[in-house]
Amino acid sequence: MTASQEQAVRAPVAVPALYDAEVRHVRRRALDRAFGHAVYLWLVDLDALPRLPAWLRPFARFEARDHLGDPARTIRENLDAWLATQGVDLAGGQVLMLANARLLGYVFNPITVYWCHRPDGELECVVAEVHNTYGERHCYLLHTDDAGRAETAKDFYVSPFLSVDGRYRMSLPLPGERLAIAVTLHQEGSTALTATVVGTRRPATPASLARMLLRRPLMTYRTSALIRRHGIALWLRRLPVIRRPQHTPQKGVQ
Repeated sequence: MTASQEQAVRAPVAVPALYDAEVRHVRRRALDRAFGHAVYLWLVDLDALPRLPAWLRPFARFEARDHLGDPARTIRENLDAWLATQGVDLAGGQVLMLANARLLGYVFNPITVYWCHRPDGELECVVAEVHNTYGERHCYLLHTDDAGRAETAKDFYVSPFLSVDGRYRMSLPLPGERLAIAVTLHQEGSTALTATVVGTRRPATPASLARMLLRRPLMTYRTSALIRRHGIALWLRRLPVIRRPQHTPQKGVQ
């Protein structure tokens, strides 16, 4: 066991937690363009999802239909089932999920990250579940290094302005007081896109969530609208549109 892994075992992450964060996208291929917006994200234990007061529940729900697998099962059951198809058995170890919660009936998660641990607390793997605006999803199984870094081929259509090729370099360290994740897409020997999420931990109390709701009203709706506005801006600048290929869902993900 490495020193960083030993530290993770000695100091488990306290959940649930909220992260007051900023998402930033920087495009480099064909056209230089950057945009960012403020968000808040949840870090939760899939075996102990937050229990909120009745008046707050419509503003923060975690439902299986918003993630991989069968909506009739729990998120944890679906994740375990998909990991089994990849030859991974967590034997009941803790899974932490970073995601948006369903808010007033709607959620959009461009990326959901799962940190999957063995019963002794060691990290077994990380799963990055990517969604596009066409209602499709794809999971990447990652075996990260001690700094939370991994590399994988891109094989899922996300943006209509980027082809389905190249490689992702991801930095997905388990959040603590700070959240700092990054995904960089490399195509044809250069950086095509970099997306980062950087934030600060906040207590997941009813009062803290209420403040977030006031500061970031209708956040999931706003995130979806901003993504579409960004796409329209690229289209108006005559960036070529890449035709969306036929999507074949992964086993256990659809």
